Amino acid sequence: MKVYKPKNRLTAQAYIDGVLQGSRVILSRAITIIESNLESDKVLAKEIIQSVLPHSGKSIRIGITGVPGVGKSTFIEAFGKYLTSLNHKVAILSIDPSSQRSKGSILGDKTRMEELSNNDNAYIRPSASGDTLGGVANKTGETMILCEASGYDVILVETVGVGQSETAVHGMTDFFLLLMLAGAGDELQGIKKGIMEMADMVVINKADGDNIRNSEMARLQYQNALHIFPQPDSGWTPIVTKASSTKNTGIRTVWKHVLKYKTLVEENGYFNKNRNQQKIKWMYNNINEELKHLFYGSPQIKNKLSILESDVISSQISPVKAAQYIMEDFKKNM
Repeated sequence: MKVYKPKNRLTAQAYIDGVLQGSRVILSRAITIIESNLESDKVLAKEIIQSVLPHSGKSIRIGITGVPGVGKSTFIEAFGKYLTSLNHKVAILSIDPSSQRSKGSILGDKTRMEELSNNDNAYIRPSASGDTLGGVANKTGETMILCEASGYDVILVETVGVGQSETAVHGMTDFFLLLMLAGAGDELQGIKKGIMEMADMVVINKADGDNIRNSEMARLQYQNALHIFPQPDSGWTPIVTKASSTKNTGIRTVWKHVLKYKTLVEENGYFNKNRNQQKIKWMYNNINEELKHLFYGSPQIKNKLSILESDVISSQISPVKAAQYIMEDFKKNM
Protein backbone atom coordinates (compact mmCIF):
# COMPACT_ATOMS: atom_id res chain seq x y z
CA MET A 1 0.00 0.00 0.00
CA LYS A 2 1.39 3.38 -1.03
CA VAL A 3 1.89 5.83 1.85
CA TYR A 4 0.52 9.29 1.11
CA LYS A 5 3.17 12.03 1.31
CA PRO A 6 2.19 15.72 1.00
CA LYS A 7 3.97 17.60 -1.80
CA ASN A 8 4.97 20.60 0.30
CA ARG A 9 7.19 18.68 2.72
CA LEU A 10 10.88 19.59 3.02
CA THR A 11 13.67 17.13 3.71
CA ALA A 12 14.31 16.20 7.32
CA GLN A 13 17.66 18.03 7.20
CA ALA A 14 15.97 21.23 5.98
CA TYR A 15 13.64 21.17 8.99
CA ILE A 16 16.50 20.37 11.36
CA ASP A 17 18.71 23.18 10.01
CA GLY A 18 15.85 25.69 10.04
CA VAL A 19 14.91 24.88 13.64
CA LEU A 20 18.51 25.12 14.85
CA GLN A 21 18.99 28.42 13.01
CA GLY A 22 15.97 29.90 14.81
CA SER A 23 13.65 30.23 11.80
CA ARG A 24 10.11 30.73 13.11
CA VAL A 25 8.64 29.72 9.75
CA ILE A 26 10.50 26.41 9.69
CA LEU A 27 9.77 25.88 13.39
CA SER A 28 6.04 26.23 12.69
CA ARG A 29 6.25 23.83 9.76
CA ALA A 30 8.21 21.33 11.86
CA ILE A 31 5.57 21.47 14.61
CA THR A 32 2.91 20.80 11.96
CA ILE A 33 4.83 17.63 11.08
CA ILE A 34 4.88 16.65 14.77
CA GLU A 35 1.12 17.14 15.09
CA SER A 36 0.28 15.28 11.88
CA ASN A 37 -1.28 11.82 11.92
CA LEU A 38 0.02 10.91 8.45
CA GLU A 39 2.31 7.88 8.51
CA SER A 40 4.93 9.62 6.31
CA ASP A 41 4.95 12.59 8.70
CA LYS A 42 5.37 10.34 11.74
CA VAL A 43 8.57 8.94 10.23
CA LEU A 44 9.78 12.45 9.41
CA ALA A 45 8.90 13.71 12.91
CA LYS A 46 10.94 10.98 14.61
CA GLU A 47 14.02 11.91 12.54
CA ILE A 48 13.66 15.62 13.28
CA ILE A 49 13.19 15.10 17.02
CA GLN A 50 16.09 12.67 17.29
CA SER A 51 18.43 15.14 15.56
CA VAL A 52 17.49 18.27 17.53
CA LEU A 53 17.23 16.50 20.91
CA PRO A 54 20.87 17.21 21.93
CA HIS A 55 20.17 20.94 21.45
CA SER A 56 17.13 20.96 23.76
CA GLY A 57 16.52 20.91 27.51
CA LYS A 58 18.02 24.30 28.35
CA SER A 59 14.77 26.11 29.21
CA ILE A 60 12.51 26.51 32.20
CA ARG A 61 9.14 24.94 31.38
CA ILE A 62 6.18 26.55 33.12
CA GLY A 63 2.64 25.16 33.08
CA ILE A 64 -0.10 27.78 33.54
CA THR A 65 -3.72 26.97 34.30
CA GLY A 66 -6.78 28.51 35.93
CA VAL A 67 -10.55 28.59 35.97
CA PRO A 68 -12.35 30.01 32.89
CA GLY A 69 -12.41 33.80 32.93
CA VAL A 70 -9.37 34.11 35.19
CA GLY A 71 -7.46 36.00 32.49
CA LYS A 72 -4.85 33.42 31.45
CA SER A 73 -4.16 34.97 28.05
CA THR A 74 -3.90 38.51 29.46
CA PHE A 75 -1.57 37.28 32.23
CA ILE A 76 0.58 35.32 29.79
CA GLU A 77 0.90 38.31 27.48
CA ALA A 78 1.99 40.57 30.37
CA PHE A 79 4.34 37.87 31.70
CA GLY A 80 5.75 37.16 28.24
CA LYS A 81 6.36 40.85 27.52
CA TYR A 82 8.20 41.20 30.83
CA LEU A 83 10.38 38.18 30.06
CA THR A 84 11.25 39.40 26.57
CA SER A 85 12.22 42.77 28.09
CA LEU A 86 14.84 40.78 30.03
CA ASN A 87 16.11 39.37 26.70
CA HIS A 88 14.54 35.96 27.20
CA LYS A 89 13.11 34.13 24.19
CA VAL A 90 9.63 32.94 25.14
CA ALA A 91 7.53 30.22 23.50
CA ILE A 92 3.84 30.02 24.42
CA LEU A 93 2.20 26.68 23.71
CA SER A 94 -1.53 26.85 24.23
CA ILE A 95 -3.49 23.62 24.36
CA ASP A 96 -6.88 24.56 22.93
CA PRO A 97 -10.06 22.50 23.43
CA SER A 98 -10.94 20.37 20.44
CA SER A 99 -14.60 19.83 19.71
CA GLN A 100 -15.52 16.17 20.11
CA ARG A 101 -18.25 16.67 17.51
CA SER A 102 -16.53 18.61 14.74
CA LYS A 103 -12.93 17.93 15.83
CA GLY A 104 -12.40 21.67 15.38
CA SER A 105 -10.48 23.91 17.74
CA ILE A 106 -10.71 27.56 18.76
CA LEU A 107 -7.00 28.37 18.32
CA GLY A 108 -7.53 32.01 19.20
CA ASP A 109 -4.49 32.86 21.30
CA LYS A 110 -2.69 34.82 18.61
CA THR A 111 -5.62 37.23 18.46
CA ARG A 112 -5.85 37.40 22.25
CA MET A 113 -2.11 38.12 22.59
CA GLU A 114 -1.73 40.63 19.79
CA GLU A 115 1.25 42.57 21.18
CA LEU A 116 3.21 39.47 22.13
CA SER A 117 2.53 37.79 18.79
CA ASN A 118 4.32 40.69 17.09
CA ASN A 119 7.34 40.41 19.38
CA ASP A 120 10.42 38.94 17.66
CA ASN A 121 11.49 37.20 20.88
CA ALA A 122 8.14 35.49 21.42
CA TYR A 123 6.56 32.56 19.62
CA ILE A 124 2.92 31.57 20.10
CA ARG A 125 1.67 28.18 18.99
CA PRO A 126 -1.91 27.12 19.75
CA SER A 127 -2.46 23.38 19.43
CA ALA A 128 -5.67 21.40 19.48
CA SER A 129 -5.92 19.08 22.47
CA GLY A 130 -7.51 16.30 20.40
CA ASP A 131 -9.27 13.44 22.13
CA THR A 132 -6.42 11.83 24.06
CA LEU A 133 -4.39 13.15 26.96
CA GLY A 134 -1.52 10.91 25.87
CA GLY A 135 -1.49 12.70 22.53
CA VAL A 136 -1.38 16.06 24.30
CA ALA A 137 1.58 14.97 26.40
CA ASN A 138 3.52 13.48 23.50
CA LYS A 139 3.04 16.19 20.93
CA THR A 140 3.38 19.10 23.35
CA GLY A 141 6.53 17.48 24.73
CA GLU A 142 7.98 17.20 21.23
CA THR A 143 6.96 20.78 20.44
CA MET A 144 8.81 21.96 23.56
CA ILE A 145 11.94 20.19 22.35
CA LEU A 146 11.71 21.91 18.96
CA CYS A 147 11.24 25.32 20.61
CA GLU A 148 14.19 24.78 22.93
CA ALA A 149 16.39 23.68 20.03
CA SER A 150 15.32 26.87 18.26
CA GLY A 151 16.66 29.01 21.12
CA TYR A 152 13.61 29.61 23.34
CA ASP A 153 14.72 29.52 26.98
CA VAL A 154 11.30 30.00 28.65
CA ILE A 155 8.43 27.72 27.62
CA LEU A 156 4.93 28.59 28.83
CA VAL A 157 2.29 25.88 28.43
CA GLU A 158 -1.27 27.20 28.81
CA THR A 159 -3.96 24.60 29.44
CA VAL A 160 -7.64 24.68 28.48
CA GLY A 161 -8.81 25.21 32.06
CA VAL A 162 -9.25 23.20 35.22
CA GLY A 163 -9.60 19.57 34.19
CA GLN A 164 -7.73 16.38 33.31
CA SER A 165 -5.32 18.09 30.90
CA GLU A 166 -3.68 19.81 33.90
CA THR A 167 -2.28 16.47 35.06
CA ALA A 168 -0.72 15.90 31.63
CA VAL A 169 0.80 19.40 31.55
CA HIS A 170 2.06 19.13 35.14
CA GLY A 171 3.82 15.93 34.10
CA MET A 172 5.85 17.68 31.40
CA THR A 173 6.78 21.02 33.01
CA ASP A 174 9.22 22.17 35.70
CA PHE A 175 6.98 24.70 37.46
CA PHE A 176 3.18 24.71 37.74
CA LEU A 177 1.36 28.02 38.17
CA LEU A 178 -2.31 28.25 39.08
CA LEU A 179 -4.22 31.48 38.38
CA MET A 180 -7.25 32.27 40.53
CA LEU A 181 -9.74 35.10 41.00
CA ALA A 182 -10.89 36.89 44.14
CA GLY A 183 -14.37 38.18 44.86
CA ALA A 184 -16.18 35.30 43.21
CA GLY A 185 -17.78 33.76 46.27
CA ASP A 186 -16.03 31.10 48.33
CA GLU A 187 -12.45 31.32 47.08
CA LEU A 188 -11.78 27.64 47.59
CA GLN A 189 -14.73 26.47 45.50
CA GLY A 190 -14.50 25.68 41.81
CA ILE A 191 -10.96 24.32 42.09
CA LYS A 192 -10.12 20.67 42.48
CA LYS A 193 -7.96 19.57 45.38
CA GLY A 194 -5.69 17.70 42.97
CA ILE A 195 -4.94 20.87 41.02
CA MET A 196 -4.11 22.76 44.22
CA GLU A 197 -1.73 19.98 45.26
CA MET A 198 0.12 20.28 41.96
CA ALA A 199 0.59 24.06 42.17
CA ASP A 200 4.04 25.47 42.91
CA MET A 201 2.51 28.93 42.97
CA VAL A 202 -1.01 30.35 43.12
CA VAL A 203 -1.43 33.82 41.62
CA ILE A 204 -4.53 35.84 42.48
CA ASN A 205 -5.05 37.63 39.17
CA LYS A 206 -6.95 40.86 38.49
CA ALA A 207 -5.77 42.26 41.86
CA ASP A 208 -6.54 45.88 41.06
CA GLY A 209 -9.11 48.62 41.65
CA ASP A 210 -11.96 47.63 43.94
CA ASN A 211 -10.66 44.07 44.03
CA ILE A 212 -7.41 44.76 45.91
CA ARG A 213 -8.86 44.05 49.37
CA ASN A 214 -10.65 40.89 48.19
CA SER A 215 -7.44 39.74 46.50
CA GLU A 216 -5.47 40.02 49.73
CA MET A 217 -8.16 38.05 51.59
CA ALA A 218 -8.09 35.39 48.87
CA ARG A 219 -4.29 35.26 49.05
CA LEU A 220 -4.44 34.51 52.79
CA GLN A 221 -7.15 31.86 52.28
CA TYR A 222 -5.16 30.06 49.62
CA GLN A 223 -1.92 30.29 51.60
CA ASN A 224 -3.65 28.67 54.58
CA ALA A 225 -5.17 26.01 52.31
CA LEU A 226 -1.77 25.11 50.84
CA HIS A 227 -0.42 24.36 54.32
CA ILE A 228 -2.84 21.42 54.54
CA PHE A 229 -1.10 19.57 51.71
CA PRO A 230 2.06 17.44 52.18
CA GLN A 231 5.43 19.02 51.39
CA PRO A 232 6.23 18.50 47.68
CA ASP A 233 9.11 16.21 46.67
CA SER A 234 10.84 19.27 45.23
CA GLY A 235 11.44 20.68 48.71
CA TRP A 236 9.74 23.90 47.63
CA THR A 237 7.04 25.49 49.77
CA PRO A 238 4.24 26.64 47.41
CA ILE A 239 3.40 30.31 47.75
CA VAL A 240 0.49 32.59 46.91
CA THR A 241 0.96 36.02 45.40
CA LYS A 242 -1.13 38.68 43.63
CA ALA A 243 -0.91 40.23 40.19
CA SER A 244 -2.75 42.54 37.84
CA SER A 245 -2.07 41.84 34.18
CA THR A 246 -3.79 45.04 33.04
CA LYS A 247 -1.92 47.23 35.57
CA ASN A 248 1.25 45.19 35.06
CA THR A 249 1.78 44.74 38.81
CA GLY A 250 3.08 41.60 40.49
CA ILE A 251 4.49 40.17 37.26
CA ARG A 252 8.09 40.75 38.32
CA THR A 253 7.36 39.01 41.65
CA VAL A 254 6.05 35.92 39.84
CA TRP A 255 9.28 35.59 37.83
CA LYS A 256 11.41 36.21 40.93
CA HIS A 257 9.77 33.23 42.66
CA VAL A 258 10.15 31.05 39.55
CA LEU A 259 13.89 31.77 39.59
CA LYS A 260 14.05 31.02 43.34
CA TYR A 261 12.34 27.69 42.68
CA LYS A 262 14.72 26.87 39.81
CA THR A 263 17.78 27.62 41.96
CA LEU A 264 16.46 25.44 44.80
CA VAL A 265 15.62 22.39 42.67
CA GLU A 266 18.88 22.60 40.71
CA GLU A 267 20.85 22.66 43.95
CA ASN A 268 18.96 19.78 45.61
CA GLY A 269 18.96 17.63 42.45
CA TYR A 270 15.18 17.56 41.98
CA PHE A 271 15.30 19.44 38.65
CA ASN A 272 17.26 16.71 36.84
CA LYS A 273 15.42 13.93 38.67
CA ASN A 274 12.06 15.36 37.57
CA ARG A 275 13.22 15.82 33.96
CA ASN A 276 14.48 12.21 33.86
CA GLN A 277 11.15 10.91 35.20
CA GLN A 278 9.36 12.93 32.52
CA LYS A 279 11.50 11.34 29.80
CA ILE A 280 10.59 7.85 31.04
CA LYS A 281 6.91 8.80 31.24
CA TRP A 282 7.12 10.23 27.72
CA MET A 283 8.54 6.90 26.48
CA TYR A 284 5.62 4.97 28.00
CA ASN A 285 3.12 7.50 26.61
CA ASN A 286 4.55 6.86 23.16
CA ILE A 287 4.36 3.10 23.65
CA ASN A 288 0.70 3.42 24.66
CA GLU A 289 -0.06 5.61 21.64
CA GLU A 290 1.70 3.19 19.27
CA LEU A 291 -0.19 0.24 20.73
CA LYS A 292 -3.48 2.07 20.37
CA HIS A 293 -2.79 2.90 16.71
CA LEU A 294 -1.62 -0.67 16.05
CA PHE A 295 -4.80 -2.09 17.59
CA TYR A 296 -7.42 0.25 16.13
CA GLY A 297 -5.59 0.56 12.82
CA SER A 298 -5.94 -3.16 12.11
CA PRO A 299 -8.61 -3.85 9.41
CA GLN A 300 -9.40 -7.22 11.03
CA ILE A 301 -9.94 -5.60 14.42
CA LYS A 302 -12.17 -2.92 12.87
CA ASN A 303 -14.39 -5.56 11.27
CA LYS A 304 -14.65 -7.66 14.43
CA LEU A 305 -15.35 -4.60 16.59
CA SER A 306 -18.24 -3.69 14.30
CA ILE A 307 -19.77 -7.13 14.81
CA LEU A 308 -19.14 -7.06 18.56
CA GLU A 309 -20.81 -3.65 18.86
CA SER A 310 -24.02 -5.14 17.45
CA ASP A 311 -23.76 -8.13 19.77
CA VAL A 312 -23.23 -5.88 22.80
CA ILE A 313 -26.20 -3.69 21.87
CA SER A 314 -28.45 -6.75 21.45
CA SER A 315 -27.17 -8.16 24.80
CA GLN A 316 -25.84 -11.31 23.15
CA ILE A 317 -22.50 -10.67 24.85
CA SER A 318 -21.48 -8.47 27.78
CA PRO A 319 -19.14 -5.49 27.19
CA VAL A 320 -16.55 -7.10 29.47
CA LYS A 321 -16.68 -10.43 27.60
CA ALA A 322 -16.54 -8.60 24.26
CA ALA A 323 -13.40 -6.71 25.31
CA GLN A 324 -11.81 -9.95 26.52
CA TYR A 325 -12.69 -11.70 23.26
CA ILE A 326 -11.23 -8.99 20.99
CA MET A 327 -8.02 -8.75 23.02
CA GLU A 328 -7.49 -12.53 22.95
CA ASP A 329 -8.05 -12.49 19.20
CA PHE A 330 -5.59 -9.61 18.81
CA LYS A 331 -2.89 -11.43 20.82
CA LYS A 332 -3.27 -14.57 18.67
CA ASN A 333 -2.52 -12.60 15.50
CA MET A 334 0.40 -10.58 16.85
